[in-house]
Amino acid sequence: MIIQILLVDDDAAVRDAVAQTLELADLVPIPAASFVAAKDLITPDFKGIILSDIRMPGRDGFHLLEYAKAQDPDLPVILLTGEGDVPMAVKAMGQGAFGFLEKPCSSSDLLGVIERALHTRSLVLENRRLRVLVETGDPAARMLFGESELAQAMRTRVRRVALLETEVLITGALGTGISKVAEVIHLSSPRSKAPFVKRAGSGMFPEHLAIALDTAKNGSLFIDEISQLPAETQLAVFEYLEGNSDTRILVGSTRNLRQAVEDGTFNSDLFYRIDVTPLRIPSLSERPDDIPILFRHYVAQASEQAGLTPSEITDELSANLMTQDWPGNARSLMSAAMRFVLGMPSDVSEAAELGLSEQMARVERSLLVAALGRHNGRAVEAAEALKLPRKTFYDKLTRYGIRAEDYRR
Repeated sequence: MIIQILLVDDDAAVRDAVAQTLELADLVPIPAASFVAAKDLITPDFKGIILSDIRMPGRDGFHLLEYAKAQDPDLPVILLTGEGDVPMAVKAMGQGAFGFLEKPCSSSDLLGVIERALHTRSLVLENRRLRVLVETGDPAARMLFGESELAQAMRTRVRRVALLETEVLITGALGTGISKVAEVIHLSSPRSKAPFVKRAGSGMFPEHLAIALDTAKNGSLFIDEISQLPAETQLAVFEYLEGNSDTRILVGSTRNLRQAVEDGTFNSDLFYRIDVTPLRIPSLSERPDDIPILFRHYVAQASEQAGLTPSEITDELSANLMTQDWPGNARSLMSAAMRFVLGMPSDVSEAAELGLSEQMARVERSLLVAALGRHNGRAVEAAEALKLPRKTFYDKLTRYGIRAEDYRR
């Protein structure tokens, strides 16, 4: 969270008074008595905003504004003056000032403008960080978000399987990002410079498979929802895997393929061939701590696309997000972020309207699921981690309809 304010004013009494106001609001003022004293801190990566007086000896606030905009056009500068004439305000705003306030101004007016400026600066710096990650660095780090143990373990697993030449079976619930994980595996592999081709399993017949394999030659072919492949194509994929290595095959499924084999709807030879290197994506319900992180990322993304500055994401909102069910996982959270940016946060605020017992029940369920996810579905270990007697733990699983075996990977 950005809380730094470069405070520039040649009047020591005013500077100290404003600094005290900022400190009482849990902000961090960086006092400077002149443009010269402040100059070295005004850089494109400055993690804060500028609050400056206009009338100062030597280089005034307009010069500071011009200099700041030359260093970083997106750096918010708020100007203060004791002579609040309209022409000066128009000039300041015309030159790109974020805000203009007449001294003396009320604390509420000052802090209101500062809060908006800090929020804008946070979004700008976050979007820049994401752009840098897209252009350089580790594909798993820049495309797969979250700081939970499960998120970190998934990124580690992705990096490891990426270096292998084996086919990979990627599983997860709807909306967990199976195709994105497949793309990250490809981008992290020695085949990253070759084509990455995505095709749906439904309606893909052997002739379509042949075309897709040729298009992805020397690269990777990802087949989404492989359980929906026609029977003859399932056989064709198996035969290809038995005798070729030109194209690496990655497959995804939201269905239980082992059950499909038992039901006779999926080729058993193909299943045991692709199940050699499985990779399961945990649902949001297993890693609730990642929900606010993902939501902030999607809000930053959506606000840039829409050209809008959204409302602040408060701690209360983050807590509410963690208590909600997200049956569509990242896809549902992404939609909620877009509605939040557009000023339609109806789904986002849903949990705030729940009673305390209902919110606590959702939190408890999330903790149970997260513990099972961390311990690979091993109920005894999950119960010990939560410091719960086994019987109590199993009773809670039954109460919430949770099956430990669903979280084994």
